[in-house]
Amino acid sequence: MARDGAVYACTSCGATQTRWAGQCPACGAWNTLVEELVSRPPGALKPTKATRSRHLAFEGLDETTPAPPRIVTGVGEWDRVCGGGVVPGSAILVGGDPGVGKSTLLLQVAAEAARRGQRCAYISGEEAIEQVRGRAQRMGLADAPVKLAAETSLRAILDGLKAEPFDLVVIDSIQTMWSDNHEAAPGSVTQVRAAAGELVRLAKKRGLSVILVGHVTKEGAIAGPRVVEHMVDAVFAFEGERGYPFRILRGAKNRFGATDEIGVFEMGDAGLSEVKNPSALFLNTSGERAAGAAVFAGIEGSRPVLVEIQALVAPSAYGTPRRAVVGWDSGRLAMILAVLEARCGLGFGDKDVYLNVAGGLRISEPAADLAAAAALASSAFDVALPQDCVVFGEISLSGEVRPVSRMDGRLKEAAKLGFRRALGPADLENPALPYTGASRLGDAIQRIHDANWDERR
Repeated sequence: MARDGAVYACTSCGATQTRWAGQCPACGAWNTLVEELVSRPPGALKPTKATRSRHLAFEGLDETTPAPPRIVTGVGEWDRVCGGGVVPGSAILVGGDPGVGKSTLLLQVAAEAARRGQRCAYISGEEAIEQVRGRAQRMGLADAPVKLAAETSLRAILDGLKAEPFDLVVIDSIQTMWSDNHEAAPGSVTQVRAAAGELVRLAKKRGLSVILVGHVTKEGAIAGPRVVEHMVDAVFAFEGERGYPFRILRGAKNRFGATDEIGVFEMGDAGLSEVKNPSALFLNTSGERAAGAAVFAGIEGSRPVLVEIQALVAPSAYGTPRRAVVGWDSGRLAMILAVLEARCGLGFGDKDVYLNVAGGLRISEPAADLAAAAALASSAFDVALPQDCVVFGEISLSGEVRPVSRMDGRLKEAAKLGFRRALGPADLENPALPYTGASRLGDAIQRIHDANWDERR
């Protein structure tokens, strides 16, 4: 049993229990129940007479509703991921690793929106006002009419937002907010759930757009209860690899836009700058292409992105060959190696295999299968692919090269960047550049081995 005034809350789903258990009865997660103090036992609040007598109004599907208005902040990559701008009355949760630039990005979003006439506030629970002001000066945003505050008390923040009208408010971060209605420590499941619920409720009631910064765990998930992700209207992940200046804003949930959209930024001395053409950053256009490198024509959200996939096949010095992959799914690499061995006769059993996506970009779409296989074959044969060639296509377990979505858009982006040939699935009509189609993986591997790039239209 829990102590008096305490319950066990699940850090995964937020459900509360009166006693500890190894597995959460609500979501089935193991070892996620933690003891927390509460101001009143669960179920103490009873519905009032006014609440029971409310009338529920229904509407039909055929009724027309105007599209929600948008707050265009002026940061194009942010507005792209939002679906064209921030919707008034919405709540957005932005998560990312420590030091990736979440505070820098949102301070820039608030400053640019304020310059466009929006009433914006930036509330920090982690830094003093002088620190936020110093960052704004380094970024050249000191003249932006953004109101700053340093506060962790949820009651004080709510009173301040009710007293002065705002259009856009940034809360940095939700894990530092503290409600005096609960005795749990800041950052606990109870406090995070209560703070997020109050802020989302205020946003809906007053038409205020709230952007919440969320810490992440070592696994990359938003810290705190998963119920917070259900409360908000959009969840964005701000990603970036250490050692690379590129940052990617990726939409994981968006009630007012696409969920597969990305925004690309470059971190510099003056903050984040937008990258209008990501393909030019992820490609190495200097010199001849080395063996083991293939340019993949991918799709990230609504935009085509070209990126170089690098592979190295080397003799293994130990009894167990090593498989290492960066920027791609390791399980996908194991599947491609198995298909190359079973369908194409290539042996990797006594060789170490390394695969890397250049530039720190992470690829998840199956269309990268053929590019990865081409890079592996190029390294195994020590034959370089043509400098002006892009590759894409999905590979099945039978060795078939399957068509992928938006092949025309991939080729048009490649042609715009100066590529003159492509290797991909067969049966493509009217390609934007000379195209070599392969219906089987063995045909594509044979062309790489023989350096046979006959152009087909």
